[in-house]
Amino acid sequence: MLRRTLFGLAPAVLLGGTRRPWREVERILERGDFQGRLSVDDLPTPALLVDLDALDANIAKMAAHCRAKNRALRPHGKTHKCPEIARRLISAGAVGACAAKLSEAEAFARAGIGGLLVTTAVVGQHKLERAVRLARLKPETTFCVDDAGNLADLDEAAREAKVRLNVAVDLYVGTRTGIPAGPPAVTLAQAIARRKNVRFTGLQAYAGHASHRNGFEARRELSRGVMQTAVETRRLIEAAGIPCPLLSCGSTGTYNIDCDIDGITELQPGSFLFMDVDYARIGGQDGPVYRDFRHSLTVLTTVVSKPSAVEAVVDGGLKAFSTDKPFTPEAKGIDGIVFSWGGDEHGKLNLTKASRTLNVGDRVEFVVPHCDPTVNLYDRMYGVRGSQVETSWLIAARGMSQ
Repeated sequence: MLRRTLFGLAPAVLLGGTRRPWREVERILERGDFQGRLSVDDLPTPALLVDLDALDANIAKMAAHCRAKNRALRPHGKTHKCPEIARRLISAGAVGACAAKLSEAEAFARAGIGGLLVTTAVVGQHKLERAVRLARLKPETTFCVDDAGNLADLDEAAREAKVRLNVAVDLYVGTRTGIPAGPPAVTLAQAIARRKNVRFTGLQAYAGHASHRNGFEARRELSRGVMQTAVETRRLIEAAGIPCPLLSCGSTGTYNIDCDIDGITELQPGSFLFMDVDYARIGGQDGPVYRDFRHSLTVLTTVVSKPSAVEAVVDGGLKAFSTDKPFTPEAKGIDGIVFSWGGDEHGKLNLTKASRTLNVGDRVEFVVPHCDPTVNLYDRMYGVRGSQVETSWLIAARGMSQ
């Protein structure tokens, strides 16, 4: 993976031991009053770290890009699941947040985050009841539909609750949810427009398969092709006399492709905040490594055993990293380490070609294989600048997959 090429980052933490007694560290963690009192080396491991300088740079770059292209930015909350990061994005110019599931949207709304787009259809009586409750709290929330029966249920739930729901048609432009683009989607939009208790707001068209297509030119060709069907559907809806102000799409992999397609109004990327091993592999405009955004998310581990001179074991295993990808975590700032799974609690490191030695007690940071499900494993993430812990953020929507 050419770690030095992919992750040109500061050296891993190799301090060993803490600077303060645990009782004092515990009090600081409980209060959240860091103010230079805590170093990265004081944190219990495994710990989820966010490099605040890299995070802020990623946010600023994406926000500036969207402004320059006259596109709205509604980043996906499923990546970070953290209201504090959502607020940071909105402060930078985002119009709100996408939420993959209703429970995720509820967590954001309870924290005061608005401009929500619930990207998965709300199906079933209980979720319909929760949807109208969410709409009372955040009336601007938009819900997605791709089924006429579900639309009827939403309309009836809104009528009973005496609210009006914003509804977008979810287009099938990838490999997951949505109604076929073209006439079927137009028919559904017309059905929304005829109903009294829902309001048609536009289209969602997320092409996840395009976002991870390897090679920039191949990715651009694929995304342009599927997005043109979404743009044409928008034109057909407007030709039928129905305003269609929203066409929400795009991802970290296609943000600089979809923004140049006329008719797309907003982007909903997420992974650009953190990045991961997976995205590094898709290739950028300048070569085989995707470098547009910095790797800000790592998992800090401790070496807990060293069976031999060329083997070490860290306290981060299957429960510390996502395991949905065929590749493993990449050590930050240490070349040549080969990571393999050592079970639920441990990771095994082959040090045969490592650029430095490791001993029991040393700390090692790893760039994660896939950022979204890794974040979902933790209750908190620690915002760091250099070796200092600056803040701790609650991952309030952790586990909110309902």
